[in-house]
Amino acid sequence: MQASYTQLRQAFASAREERRARHRDIATDLRISEGELLAAHVGDFSDDESPLRARRLRADWQDLIAALEPLGPVMALTRNESCVHEKVGVYREVSAQGPQRQVGLVLGGAIDLRVFYSHWRHGFALTERLADGALQRSLQFFDAAGQAIHKVFLRPDSDLAAYEALVLNFLSDDQHPGLVADAAWEEPTERPDTLIDIARFRNEWASLRDTHEFFGLLKRHQLSRTQALRLAEPRFAQPLPLSSAQELLSRAAQQGIAIMVFVGNPGMIQIHSGPIAKVAMMGPWINVLDPGFNLHLREDHIASAWLVRKPTVDGLVCSLELFDAQGRTLAMCFGERKPGQAERCDWRNLLESLVEGTPEAVPC
Repeated sequence: MQASYTQLRQAFASAREERRARHRDIATDLRISEGELLAAHVGDFSDDESPLRARRLRADWQDLIAALEPLGPVMALTRNESCVHEKVGVYREVSAQGPQRQVGLVLGGAIDLRVFYSHWRHGFALTERLADGALQRSLQFFDAAGQAIHKVFLRPDSDLAAYEALVLNFLSDDQHPGLVADAAWEEPTERPDTLIDIARFRNEWASLRDTHEFFGLLKRHQLSRTQALRLAEPRFAQPLPLSSAQELLSRAAQQGIAIMVFVGNPGMIQIHSGPIAKVAMMGPWINVLDPGFNLHLREDHIASAWLVRKPTVDGLVCSLELFDAQGRTLAMCFGERKPGQAERCDWRNLLESLVEGTPEAVPC
């Protein structure tokens, strides 16, 4: 039987005080989702039960994200099971499009997001008193299973009054504790290779004109991403050593190569663009620790790494793509570029140097 909300709050408080455990890890230890743990903190309870307070938000996700700009600089966090992407900036140029505005964009510079609102189910405004007495405020969003999609953390220079006004504006009428978690979303089952028209698939890959057409290519042929890479022509997809992520990030930092790092989950993709400076290993974690951008990647979760080349009207666009043992995308790295620009030679040379043996020359 699931513990009572009081027991969940007390277990949370003990874990935070005794070992400063993260919300996600506490939830895992309690055998519930992170969303369920936070939902236990909605409503009235005594201050000695938990340092965390949660207010449930109304499911007007598109309008809520569009209303974040007045908060000023915040930290945006998007993660999956194996990679965490943290970026400081302002939510500008927010839009939503498609049927029922289910696809969102944030394009205002440092905060660069692709949002898939059909996966969003729960949102909370959180206030937590930390061990040093400081108050940490955030907005956190979860899928139907209670798995985290996206988080927005206030910083010392954020506008607290604007934050409170936003929370009051989007507060849900339901402020009872708890949520009912549905089954987690799963990737579609991979089709057998024998059912794939490989020749047609390869011909369509060779005819790509834009990187954004790749998703449509996968959808038309009902391919998973790793299956597509495995079936692609070798000139377009080559397996790389599992150490390639650490090697690429370290050398990009040393050589001052501006890169793009994509990390996501079914409800969100978050992107960093620009150079990186400090890369450090801490146990199994590869870390980028820069002002305004942090990345934390579990190297031991990387089950396959690929160099992927896509034709475009601007020439080849090449990337490093990382996957776990279930074929889920952990992260993708590109050279920094804008549409209409050719790919950077320093980026392409760095990628090609990761290929074992003597790679075929691909001119810039």
